[in-house]
Amino acid sequence: MTDPSWLSLLPPFLAIGLALATRQVYLALFAGIWLGYFLLNDVNLLAALAQAIEASIAVLASPGDARVVVFTLVVGAFILTLERSGAVTGLVAWLERARWVNNGKRAQWLSWCIGVVIFIESNITVLVAGTVARPLFDRYKIAREKLAYIIDSTSAPICILIPLNAWGAFNLGLLEGLGVEDPLQVLLASIPLNLYAISAVALAAFTIARNYNPGPMAEAQARVERGELVGLDVVAAPDPAAAQAQPRAANMLVPVLTLVLAMPIGLWLTGNGNLLAGSGSTAVLWASLLALMVISVMALVQRQTNLEKLSHTWLEGAGRMLPIAVVLVLALALGTVAKALGTGVYVAGLVGDTIPVALLPAVIFLIAGVIAFSVGSSWGTFSIMMPIAIPVAVALGAEPALFVAAVLSGGIFGDHASPISDTTIVSSLAAGTEHIDHVKTQLPYAGQAGLISTVGFVLLGVLML
Repeated sequence: MTDPSWLSLLPPFLAIGLALATRQVYLALFAGIWLGYFLLNDVNLLAALAQAIEASIAVLASPGDARVVVFTLVVGAFILTLERSGAVTGLVAWLERARWVNNGKRAQWLSWCIGVVIFIESNITVLVAGTVARPLFDRYKIAREKLAYIIDSTSAPICILIPLNAWGAFNLGLLEGLGVEDPLQVLLASIPLNLYAISAVALAAFTIARNYNPGPMAEAQARVERGELVGLDVVAAPDPAAAQAQPRAANMLVPVLTLVLAMPIGLWLTGNGNLLAGSGSTAVLWASLLALMVISVMALVQRQTNLEKLSHTWLEGAGRMLPIAVVLVLALALGTVAKALGTGVYVAGLVGDTIPVALLPAVIFLIAGVIAFSVGSSWGTFSIMMPIAIPVAVALGAEPALFVAAVLSGGIFGDHASPISDTTIVSSLAAGTEHIDHVKTQLPYAGQAGLISTVGFVLLGVLML
């Protein structure tokens, strides 16, 4: 296959279709890779299967891609080490002792602030915020559904806006694998254009400030004010190893501060004094390793653990992130074959005749939103849509950051509204509310933020393309 044609659309479309039909992102991505090599090299399916496997393995031949995959595993080890060192429970206890909250509005602001401050991992954000704020919401008669909405709106949206975490590394790896020049700079430039994440966080703050309760949320709040508390009194099962650790707020604050400070220092060092010229994959890897070393040393000095238990914790934590690492590898391989087939070039030409270029960001945002809603995975959506959006941007000579922002916004939008999203489910558990109640009360907010974002992407398309 030489010139790009409609056949170049089949691999990504197959990945999208299978992901929607089966919700199995791994199988969907690999099927797209397999079909891509079948079309690219004009071989039989068995030979194409062998080439697809080799292409997936070859992703790790790139030092940058390999560093990002390793970083993903290190973050898993870091998160579990934090939990088992008493960091999470220590922070909760410290916040309760401060007694800053003395009314319902402050209880809501506390949950919002925790979501903004703890940006290293979305599920840690919702579990900490839910654990701290749930008794306060009950005390001041604020609906638990409101808590679930607030912590859900400040988990994934904040993680994508402050990408000093696995979310940033994942997307950095995607951009680097797709051949984007200065992937870190493009990712940073996409942050102020990430309209849905910004809208979701801002709308949650507006909701607290103005006591905004549309539709089902108003009904939930009225029920609580009548004294009808409906919900669950349990959250996710506690980790026995974490329960034995002595709670220490410093075990959360010091490692997270280390991670935040080490990232720009790493960029400065790898860029020879220029932050924007630094290696993002190297900086995030070394920052995460340093943070892991800090919390590990603290746990050892405090006699919270020993070397044997600590090493098992690292491996267990890394193992929990293995599915994400697999998705990343497959996404990079799909991007490679899509680039070889000229998918982006063909779509760019096709779109030029059918859809006004200025509408492309809004269309990409909506398509990504539908996929994420159906699959329940923002990361899976990023991996499917980014290999389509970036080549289209390059072929059109457009600003890649706008297209990256559209994909990221769409993925967060669909994930935020989806009843099968892991973050949505964990938010329900952390807030102690029935899951379906959380979904119903959150949808009006997600819909409003989605509408604002759609209009915004149309305007950005007119101004920037």
